Amino acid sequence: MKRFTLLALGLIFGFIVSAQKLYTYPIGVQTYTFRNHFPKGVEKTLDLIKELGFTEIESSGAAGVTTAEFRKLCDDRQISIPSSGGDFDELAKDPMAVVQRAKILGAKFVMCAWIPHKHSEFSLEDAKKAIAVFESAGKILKENGLTLCYHDHGYEFHPFEDGTLLDYMIKNSNPEYVSFEMDVLWTIHGGGADMPVKLLKKYPGRFKLMHVKDLRKGVKGDLSGGTPAENDVAVGMGQGNWKEIIKLAKKTGVMHCFIEDESEKELINIPLSIAYLKKL
Repeated sequence: MKRFTLLALGLIFGFIVSAQKLYTYPIGVQTYTFRNHFPKGVEKTLDLIKELGFTEIESSGAAGVTTAEFRKLCDDRQISIPSSGGDFDELAKDPMAVVQRAKILGAKFVMCAWIPHKHSEFSLEDAKKAIAVFESAGKILKENGLTLCYHDHGYEFHPFEDGTLLDYMIKNSNPEYVSFEMDVLWTIHGGGADMPVKLLKKYPGRFKLMHVKDLRKGVKGDLSGGTPAENDVAVGMGQGNWKEIIKLAKKTGVMHCFIEDESEKELINIPLSIAYLKKL
């Protein structure tokens, strides 16, 4: 009887600890984080990614190996690739090439991280053009079992009507074909520290992916879509309200989270970011 009671208490305690754990996503990373490593050796870099504890990546491959070879190298290390990239012009001109690459990688999502526009002058016409391209390409991607996500970059927060141009893009794009990836750093940089939470609450279901990335405290953003690399800090050390962001991400349909670090201190920041997220 005593043994049974201890076992029951242990199970209850384990359940409570599990229930309190907030960050339950697989530990993923955007491979741009390792842009300075891949040229020194693709296999060596993938070994490093695995050693750091990552089990999934967002990537379109790496120079020096074919897309199929890159997929095999990842498979050999039990690293999955749920999301790959698609250049805006490629999505506009040859979306099937994007489909074929994503299929080889085993991805279910394709993200586009930049809309061509004049520096700091992202306009309503740019937004309308992007919607047309994303809906057309997104339809083709959906027919092939893929979901297109636009990755915000901060310049979309120009005021427009009762919101911003990003609001316009979300409201005026067909959710059947166009979803979004929230980059938390750029969302804060362009829209303010409270903007990630506001957007997740305002548009449940539209954000399918997230770049888990933090902006240094005290940095005031702008609409340029750019900031010095040293302003990218370990998750939990910047302006992000991460408990609320992750809680809402899970509640509103974000399916994959990828840590991204654009600083030159990625091997210092990455372990700190992983440790912080695991403690949430």
